[in-house]
Parts: sequence; C-alpha cells; structure tokens
Amino acid sequence: MTLTDPTQALAELHAGNRRFVTGAPRHPNQDAVHRAAVADGQHPFAVIVGCSDSRLAAEIIFDRGLGDLFVVRTAGHTVGPEVLGSVEYAVSVLGTPLVVVLGHDSCGAVQAARQAARTGTTPPGHLGAVVDAVTPSVRRAAAQGVDDVDGIVDIHIARTVEALLDNSAVLAAEVAAGRCAVVGLSYRLAAGEARTVAAVPAGAPGRAGHDQVAAVAG
Repeated sequence: MTLTDPTQALAELHAGNRRFVTGAPRHPNQDAVHRAAVADGQHPFAVIVGCSDSRLAAEIIFDRGLGDLFVVRTAGHTVGPEVLGSVEYAVSVLGTPLVVVLGHDSCGAVQAARQAARTGTTPPGHLGAVVDAVTPSVRRAAAQGVDDVDGIVDIHIARTVEALLDNSAVLAAEVAAGRCAVVGLSYRLAAGEARTVAAVPAGAPGRAGHDQVAAVAG
C-alpha cells in the first residue's frame, strides 16, 4: 500500500485499530509474498513515535504488516536527536505523509515524572533523563489543574507533537507544504482503542509550531 495523503493515512490507521478492537484483524501484508515484495524498498504510510511499553506494539494495535509503519519507540515517547532524525528520514526520504505520537494510559514514565515532581527526587542512572524529558508536561498539567495520570498523558502527547514540530525544521516544512500531518493518539490498554488528542492538520499556513497544535481531547 502506498498512501500519500495524510487524511487517508490516518483513516487507514483508525480502520485497522477498529478491526483490532472488535477482534476481527486481517493481518495484512504479513505473508511471504509481501515479504518478498518489500525487500527492495519501503513506502510506509505512517511514522509512529510511540512509547516503548510492551503492550503498545503498533503493527498489532493498528492491524498492519511489513512495510506499513515506520516505528520509533522510546520510554514516554521522549524526543531526542535520534528520534528527530528518524522522523525526518521517513518524511523527507521515504515520503511518509503522517507522523503519529502514540501514548497510552497508566504510562510509567508519566507516573515517574509526577512522583519526581512531588518528591523533588530523580531516579538514578539514565532513567533520570526520561523523567527530565517528561517533567515539563507534568508542570503544564499542574498549571492547567490536571493531576490524574491519564490527563497528564494526554497533555504529554500534545506536548510531544509540539516538540517534534518545534525541533525539526524538516518536519515543519513538510507540514506547512501540506505533504504531512502530525497527530497525537492516546491508547487505552484495556479497551485497545486509540483516540485522537492533538493534531496539526496538513497544509497549516506559516511555521508549524506549538501555536498551531489543535488539542482535541474531550
């Protein structure tokens, strides 16, 4: 499948997620014939910048297969240079029309950052870097009067959308040109459903930065 329209790409993800939620997956593009077909090149229709949580396997929850999704995962979907470079490769070299930030309820990274903010202590080792990256989202949530973990998760997803656009001129240019869109999805572990909580529409005029992120969480 080669999709170049962001709206169609997002619809394809939602359709696959509905199949997964209802227990009727098709498991597309997972056979030997397709494996051979994509061996010489890839044309993924979505980049998934997701949390590393073992229950958040993108190809499963969106019912997709080989060559469909370009997946980048870190704890708490934190964004550093390697993540930005991976996203830029997908959108500028592979022509991927959609970038999705995929978070989930009960996120351990968000819980750790909230605990660190309350106690003033940071976990040892490199875990501290993850907490430091999520802490600004906890602070934003506090400023908005949001204290529950899942509410903070939605804010953190929206903030990650902002971070991608603010720190990648390549991605911002693709969005401004209408060739790409960035969407934040929040996944519910028990229900299996991914809902949209933030989005930057394709074709947004001017600089695609944090002022253009449309929070759609209800």
